[in-house]
Amino acid sequence: MRTSEVLRSSVFSALVALATLAAVGQAMAFDDKVFDDKTGVKPQSSPWAVFQFGFSAYKSGHKDQAVEAYKYAAENGQIGATWKLARMYAEGDGVTRDDYAAFKFFSEIVDQDVEPGSPEESYVSDALVALGDYLRKGIPGTPVEENDVAAQEYYMRAAANYRNPNAQFEIGRMFLKGEGGVKASVKQAGRWLQLAAEKGHAGAQATLGNLLFQSGKIVRGLAMMTAALERAPAADQPWIRSMQEEAFAAAGEADRRTAISLADDILTKGNNGDQ
Repeated sequence: MRTSEVLRSSVFSALVALATLAAVGQAMAFDDKVFDDKTGVKPQSSPWAVFQFGFSAYKSGHKDQAVEAYKYAAENGQIGATWKLARMYAEGDGVTRDDYAAFKFFSEIVDQDVEPGSPEESYVSDALVALGDYLRKGIPGTPVEENDVAAQEYYMRAAANYRNPNAQFEIGRMFLKGEGGVKASVKQAGRWLQLAAEKGHAGAQATLGNLLFQSGKIVRGLAMMTAALERAPAADQPWIRSMQEEAFAAAGEADRRTAISLADDILTKGNNGDQ
């Protein structure tokens, strides 16, 4: 990442932190105006004020109050509150995990008329990917059945309209395997994986690296997989490690050494090794 990009990222992070602290402080200032410990959210409270109170309650560990506040705010048009509820139910965070409840909340979000570029687009983008994930496997014991074609449609909306890297990665994998009603195409898969890889998606970087390795670009492909393994979140490390180790074992000693050096360069300079 270039120095200017690092500076912009640092400034943005600082501004977000300040805004978050301000929101928490403001929310706590009108706790008594929007919420009562015995009766809950007070009638005719401002949905935005209640949403802020929910954020404050969540951060302070009062997740039962947060859920009640988020529900009120969501019912009164706050998309961010709907998204928080969806995530809490999907992860069992402060509530009993309920994937079907999460699915319904995510569905409410994607039904909103939110244009790309809107401040709320991140909620819609994430909700589209979540719905795609649920439809990929289905939710046992509910009306949500496995439907990879519908999953592909949700991923494509998030990938094309909102440039979501997780969605771009899933679309790339579907093109690799010919799933979701699309015809298998390494070229199309590579296109979507490249888009996700450029945004720092470790899974896309590893998969793209493996494609390069299989096409004969041994060093570059192995380097990308090695760098991706270092960058990957814990949940993705096992399958990336398995793929990288298989390629590493098949490569010659000279190619391994060169690939390790290139991987270090990729990690240091922040590029994908594909230039």
